[in-house]
Amino acid sequence: MTSLSPSFQQPPVHRKMVYSATPRISVSENFITFAVHSRPLSYGTSWTICRNLRDKDELLDNAEPHHQRQDLQQLSAAIVSNESSSSSNTQHEENTLPYQFEKPRRIGTSMKYSHSQQTQASSITFQGRPNFLSIAVIGATGELARRKIFPALFALYYSGYLPENFGIFGYSRKSLTDDDLRSMIASTLTCRIDQQQNCEEKMEAFLRRTYYLNGGYDNREGMSKLSARMEQVEGEFGANRIFYLSVPQEALLDVALSLADSAQSPKGWNRIIIEKPFGSNLVSSHQLTSSLLLKFKEKQLYRIDHLLGRNTIENLAVLRFSNLVFMPLWNRNYIRNVQVILSEDVGLRTSDGYSNSYGIIGDVVHSHIFQTIALLAMEPPVTLEGEDVRNEKVKLLRSIRKLDTSDVIVGCCAPASGSKDAAKLGNITPTYFAAALFIDNARWDGVPFLIKVGRGLVKHRVEIRIQFRHVPGNLYRGQIVHNTNLANNELILRDAPDEAILLRVNNKVPGLGIHLDASELNLLYKDKYDIEVPDSYEQLLHDVIDGDNHLFMRSDEVTAAWDVLSPVLHELDKNNLVPEQYELGGRGPDNAIYLWAKHGIRWMDD
Repeated sequence: MTSLSPSFQQPPVHRKMVYSATPRISVSENFITFAVHSRPLSYGTSWTICRNLRDKDELLDNAEPHHQRQDLQQLSAAIVSNESSSSSNTQHEENTLPYQFEKPRRIGTSMKYSHSQQTQASSITFQGRPNFLSIAVIGATGELARRKIFPALFALYYSGYLPENFGIFGYSRKSLTDDDLRSMIASTLTCRIDQQQNCEEKMEAFLRRTYYLNGGYDNREGMSKLSARMEQVEGEFGANRIFYLSVPQEALLDVALSLADSAQSPKGWNRIIIEKPFGSNLVSSHQLTSSLLLKFKEKQLYRIDHLLGRNTIENLAVLRFSNLVFMPLWNRNYIRNVQVILSEDVGLRTSDGYSNSYGIIGDVVHSHIFQTIALLAMEPPVTLEGEDVRNEKVKLLRSIRKLDTSDVIVGCCAPASGSKDAAKLGNITPTYFAAALFIDNARWDGVPFLIKVGRGLVKHRVEIRIQFRHVPGNLYRGQIVHNTNLANNELILRDAPDEAILLRVNNKVPGLGIHLDASELNLLYKDKYDIEVPDSYEQLLHDVIDGDNHLFMRSDEVTAAWDVLSPVLHELDKNNLVPEQYELGGRGPDNAIYLWAKHGIRWMDD
């Protein structure tokens, strides 16, 4: 890494020193007051404090921000100490304090870099403050990078959520140039439908900051080359770095460990994004985690699941903890069951890319479904800081009872009879998983959480349904009779086909006599909000940049989720649980109906 150059410091300012009997504490107080009450600045910003701090290294955190109270105490002590030591000088010498003001973004908040902030950020950059953000996409020529990662990064840039000083680095084994990479991704970039201002200029500016490196087949040597290329673009000053590992699972460890040794920034924080699945079972997950933690700190690891970046998932905490009407109802006394549905009407091609024999279980159930249930059912966190939220999620996951195979249905999608894909009938990788989960704690004891996840089904639907208990001593039970739709209220959080929040209530049909009808109070997002909903990768990359990790699985969350699934995986390994085949475009395995009936539940989306 090129050493920091003193030539970038602002020239010393000569001032006439004025002495007073008044204690010299106003500078410190004013600085602390400003730091507390001001909005965090963009990446690349810092403040000129004073020179000759005795121990700058103690205040520099290359990984994450310190606690605000501790930081302000350190700042105050440093300033007062320096002011005392400089009182005999006639020349005031300026220097920088390597301190990071930004706090990780909390749930429901956002940090956007306006043009004025970006300009300010680039104009008050000082020595010792990491001022550049480098984002490396490892596996840059893959489909995921081309279709999702690069477009998401451009969307963040276009909307003002990237700092002024940044660089995007594509890394793969193909022999390409910078211009080749730019041409490859240019066709995938789109501007906001609801904005479109300066679209072409923004694209050109983004592509100019995109670079490519052929890493070859030796990852250690390739990562050294990547780091050198980053340093060329970053310049003399330190930088923060994000590495998105869009690589096959079998290559993950070699790439990650080589990166750890050869490509991390010594002058800023480093964050590593890892794609699911996170291991294939409890043992392999533990081995993967142990190897990663030998080289990285837990807070550097961001295990990404794009389904968790959906607006519906973010809305779970908002709905639960900011609406008094739901808070007293969110327990076993009022909720009869919870249904989590992810059904896709896509073909067999979706199972071709599964990296292990557990198919949809490791790809969707372990991360997305369990994380959704954790956010839905966890206790209120102390704060909305990422670690506080993750602490509650892991408590919830550890409270889920290990699955009994009698409460599980596993299926495999088969092509329709006579179709050209009939040869794939031998593939028994699970593409369907249904189960009844139980959470053994005081809030949820006895409430079944029913999950249904499948591909190749009759319709596309992603939603959460909270079904409430019947009304005790219902005065209108005579009007309900056998119409079970009128028996229970429901809260429905729908992500697809159209994002909405629905509340099913009973009401009287206008006219003579009393006739009840079940109606839905409907908040349909496309009618309410005339804005483009960001892609899930855009949301999650934004969180990584801001250091917000509440939607990313921590190591103990990964372990707890695999632990719940272990009995099912064990029976699959022994062939005691064989996936039931179902026809493409159908409703899934027939035995799923009996599972719902066993728990007295009518699957409401059928």
